[in-house]
Amino acid sequence: MKFRAKISSKGFIEVFIQLSGTVAKLAKVCVLRVCPDKLCFSSAGSTPVRADRLWCEVGRGALFRQFHMEGVSEELNEIYLELTSEHLFRAVKNARNAASLKLQLTKKRRPCLTVAVELASCTGHTRVVVHDLPVRVLPRILWKDCLKPRVRACDVSVYLPALKTLKSIVEKMANMGDYMLVEANRNGQMNLSIETDTVSIKSYFKNLGNPPESTLATPQNRDQERMVQVWVDKRKLLQFFEGQQINPTMAVCNILSNTLLHLVLVHEDVSIQYSIPAS
Repeated sequence: MKFRAKISSKGFIEVFIQLSGTVAKLAKVCVLRVCPDKLCFSSAGSTPVRADRLWCEVGRGALFRQFHMEGVSEELNEIYLELTSEHLFRAVKNARNAASLKLQLTKKRRPCLTVAVELASCTGHTRVVVHDLPVRVLPRILWKDCLKPRVRACDVSVYLPALKTLKSIVEKMANMGDYMLVEANRNGQMNLSIETDTVSIKSYFKNLGNPPESTLATPQNRDQERMVQVWVDKRKLLQFFEGQQINPTMAVCNILSNTLLHLVLVHEDVSIQYSIPAS
């Protein structure tokens, strides 16, 4: 098995740092899936049905100037590496002004994901800071636990409002109770609310718009105003908004009635999906 990749653009290095920070906030341990055309980060291990789930994808051509990999075989041309997410973020977070950032699967005393950050000095010389992150190479029998989560067709999809605004609202409302109600309809409306024995708070968002595919799937006799809702653990929702660091060009909220909240962020060829089961 072989893997090495290089990012040379400062803008792309920043995107990878942001992505690594998001993964570190949402999954303590993650699996890095190396494919010929992309890198994928996911929650590690066999995830219980009622657990939150993270999935991130980075297209090969999105960030990397160089990219080479050889999987376990020609038929199974993939590599699965389990690692501590925070270790990766710590290794790359100081690379903002670096000339390049390199990732490579190496064999030291044990398998490692080696992160090499090339830094320029004021004298014009360069120095390379190397981090060897211990990884576990997953056997093929465990690959099935790290595949892209299958999300059932949702009842409603709506574009999210400004994430900074949402984060601020969720932070304030989270102090009031343990669970938050998220609801939306096919007319571009979304509400957030929280209720306790002593207080009830609700925030309204209008004219958000619905993704085209959700509009096309709408039955002709479906009430566009009817709200589809799901109660979720406010800590998980807050964790998502506090953890996400990329500046998405598209942000979507999908709701499967009383079952699942599925959040999707897209920045060019980088995507993040986070699923929160109903509470």
